[in-house]
Amino acid sequence: MSATTPSAVRPQGIPQAWRRPLAVLLLLVVALLLLYRQTAVGMVSIWWRSGTFTHAFLVPPIALWLAWRRRATVIPLTPRPVPWLALPLVALGAVWLFADFAAINAATQLILVAMLVLLVPAVLGWAVAREMAFPLAFLFFCVPVGEFLLPQLMDWTAKFTVIALRLSGIPVYQEGLQFIIPSGQWSVVEACSGVRYLIASAMVGTLYAYLSYHSLRRRLGFIAFALALPLAANWARAYLIVMIGHLSGNTLAVGVDHLIYGWVFFGAVMLAMFLIGSRWAQPDLPLVARPQPVPARPAAWWPAVVAVALAVVLPQAAGAWLRQGHATPVGRLPDLVAAPGWEERELTTDAWSPDFEGANAALHQIFRPRDPALGPGQPPIGLHLQFFRDQDYERKLVASSNAVVAPEDKHWAVTGQGATSFTPAGAAPVEVLTTQVRASSLDAINAPRMVVWHVYWINGQPMVSSTRARLWGALERLRGQGDDAALVLVYTPMDEQAPRRLDAFLRQHWTAIDAELRRVRDDGLKGATVASATPSGTAASAGATR
Repeated sequence: MSATTPSAVRPQGIPQAWRRPLAVLLLLVVALLLLYRQTAVGMVSIWWRSGTFTHAFLVPPIALWLAWRRRATVIPLTPRPVPWLALPLVALGAVWLFADFAAINAATQLILVAMLVLLVPAVLGWAVAREMAFPLAFLFFCVPVGEFLLPQLMDWTAKFTVIALRLSGIPVYQEGLQFIIPSGQWSVVEACSGVRYLIASAMVGTLYAYLSYHSLRRRLGFIAFALALPLAANWARAYLIVMIGHLSGNTLAVGVDHLIYGWVFFGAVMLAMFLIGSRWAQPDLPLVARPQPVPARPAAWWPAVVAVALAVVLPQAAGAWLRQGHATPVGRLPDLVAAPGWEERELTTDAWSPDFEGANAALHQIFRPRDPALGPGQPPIGLHLQFFRDQDYERKLVASSNAVVAPEDKHWAVTGQGATSFTPAGAAPVEVLTTQVRASSLDAINAPRMVVWHVYWINGQPMVSSTRARLWGALERLRGQGDDAALVLVYTPMDEQAPRRLDAFLRQHWTAIDAELRRVRDDGLKGATVASATPSGTAASAGATR
């Protein structure tokens, strides 16, 4: 092989050997996107509605442009299909099916992109895929993933801002993500986390590193710089916004100008990043004209095409079969009967509710202890039960939008989190998540406060891990046991006896709560069995008889 100029290796039209492989690849890509359209449309809808991932609209055209730049070195190659890559495609499809049953958006979308990428070596061969390695890898920036970093990034931003304010001589009172300075109250919300800057900078920095450097060491170094710079810049931005608001008497950087200032600041940071990176940019390498390999025999194409097509279709066919026989709708959850030593109180219209949405049925009750051991005049305990069935991407128990207190909640704020456990009579200990919350108020010391305990109930199993809850729910659904799940949450005003009250309530009522949830689940499974066993022509009359 020899190094030549770009004009010397510029192809003249599409060679005959490429026409059929490209047509097959295009058909398979279209078929894959149509079969998995729910995942593809869900990914695009996230780009549309979330400012964090709007930049992903640019990823497919950029990837195509990057591939087009490599055409001179790719077209001299002869496409050679790799039939055995149908096996990893089937494996990816099986993982996609499991993630789809668990309604994990990021996992299904990541697998869909991986399947699209794998189609290239499966149809065109490894030599072509190696030449297109970066354009194919760049497609993974289509996946809207990264919001799991929000809690950690928000916590880092809050800590840095508080430390910087104190070093500036400003007294600060901090609770969780909220802090108070003499001029007012501030809180770190999602827009202040810097996750938008981080994800956008990762994409832009990776593209810049590929186009500007040829050394792997320089590329990785610049990508690391592109990840670290927006984090540090966002911390500085948060501190400066608070300082501008404080020094201006809260007339600047507290409304729309807050966001405008943030994006102008980010643009300046990106410009500085490119100027710094340009100092070490390397000139373009000459293109390399490769010798023409021996063409593959036409007979070798069809087994590969059939194998890959079956690998694409098989997971969808399996999913359609496993989804047969949905459970019956959930009716009203019956009231929990107070155990000895407790009495039910009337539910007020202003009673607190957690920021969980999408339940098929819900129950909210108030109880007051009458046990003298807990002391006289004990505050009440609230019970929230939320039951979920036939969950999907828009309506599920374990979701980033479901929380005890959502980050955007303007009335309540989280001040602490942890875990504890209680032991029901005659049963194993049950672990629960604990959350301390207070009302959002400038008077942080005297604001109402509560202690909240909650646990996920997944088809009869209590869990505190959101990941385990999702995986267990998907496994139960694959086993034909349904995806019934529930939130069990109790809360009480914060005082020294609060943990003891919650522990006593759950110890005495957990068995009844668990039994009632199991009854609702079992009724749904029975209804699903009857519905699947009833001929379609008589299903309506059978339901009316019951």
